[in-house]
Amino acid sequence: MLSRVRTTPFQSGRGPLSPGSRAGLGAAVALLALVSAMELADGEAAHYIALMVAAPLLAAGLASWWVVLGVGVLATGLGAGFALAEPKASLVSAVNVAGVALATGIAGAVAAVRQRQAEKIAELSRLAAVAQQAVLRPLGPQVGTLAVAARYISSTARAEIGGDLYEAMDTPYGVRMIIGDVRGKGLDAVRLASIVLGSYRHVAYERADLRAVVTDLDRAVARNVGDEDFVTAALVEERGGTLTIVNCGHPAPLLLRRGAVIPLEPPAPAPPLGFMPVVRPRVERLEPGDRLLLFTDGLGEARREGQFFPTADRAWRLLGHGTVADGLASLETALVEWVHGRLDDDIALVLMEYTGPSTGVTAAVPSWEVGAAES
Repeated sequence: MLSRVRTTPFQSGRGPLSPGSRAGLGAAVALLALVSAMELADGEAAHYIALMVAAPLLAAGLASWWVVLGVGVLATGLGAGFALAEPKASLVSAVNVAGVALATGIAGAVAAVRQRQAEKIAELSRLAAVAQQAVLRPLGPQVGTLAVAARYISSTARAEIGGDLYEAMDTPYGVRMIIGDVRGKGLDAVRLASIVLGSYRHVAYERADLRAVVTDLDRAVARNVGDEDFVTAALVEERGGTLTIVNCGHPAPLLLRRGAVIPLEPPAPAPPLGFMPVVRPRVERLEPGDRLLLFTDGLGEARREGQFFPTADRAWRLLGHGTVADGLASLETALVEWVHGRLDDDIALVLMEYTGPSTGVTAAVPSWEVGAAES
């Protein structure tokens, strides 16, 4: 999904100048003005025409091709004017003027190629954003009885996108959430993330037991990956104040309670989806005001000068104030500041808050006991 700098796509038409074109035009005109002043101060002989070659080449690095050609025509015209103003025609001056004209053609071609590449990158970035948004639907601000917010932090401003995923839904078995991370990046990772989410959005409504949900997701992943591909995931269910978590090789969620931060490690480790995980649920009884942070491993791997971001140490101070959306905004700001704007991996974040049981809620029944309770 940290380089926070966004490149402004170059405009292909002849409308208002883009910032890059204005900068290139300004630099080129300043250079031509300087060279012209030097020629005028030097007398009637033309000694600096060759320096005007730099003007279109300088503009080619920033401006649109038609701006580059305009600068080149201006430079060629100025060079020809100084050459004609000499008392005696000079072959050197004529060659210099021809060189400026040739440089104009080359610079225009370079600018056109660069502009096409910039437009392709901008289009790829737009398509990547659309693909990411199609996979990751906006969450919150309320899912069932929980306040929920999600955030996706991209590690690059290019068209490269990752396979981090999340979802939260109000099902007959309580509010269910998933967060996961597909191994790899790019469109293959997004494709697999979409498969996992598509399967989850179906089976989360159909399976009473979270372990059965994991089994179905594992089958979906196994059918669509290679031998070395996998998906780490943590699945969470909140039912009447009882929190159930199953973990498939994913970073443990953090429970924030009364100023303390508690990592909710699984009772036993389980491999990622794609490797037939056998999970054991962890159960916690929630208290009003509890918050739960779900995150992908990009957060745990964020570091500067070899020091990892102290997520657990700073989680309560960053995430325990305001709304859940405010908390995630504070976490992102602190994270970006910690790594000086450069992340090695995308990060998905989901923060939920339990405000207390709603009216009419009966005693909590964990998901794996639903079938037994109903029989």
